[in-house]
Amino acid sequence: MKVELYTKPYCPYCERAKELLRIKGVAFVEYVISGDTQLVEEMRRRGGGETFPGIFIADRLIGGCSELFELDEQGTLDQLLSPTPG
Repeated sequence: MKVELYTKPYCPYCERAKELLRIKGVAFVEYVISGDTQLVEEMRRRGGGETFPGIFIADRLIGGCSELFELDEQGTLDQLLSPTPG
């Protein structure tokens, strides 16, 4: 499953989200936005807002750190990360 994160340097929410994904053994692509207006615009175009991290699973915005942890607590995150539908 393709997982992408738009992050900012020194962002504690970005670090928490990445740590949860690492604990779960999930590979992800990280786009570090450090003054790169093109990446910010790309995130917005994909449906992301102004908050970080912007987390996409299978090209679908799931939200930020709070939403990621909420999905995990509900048991939904593992289903979203599963390579097979279900």
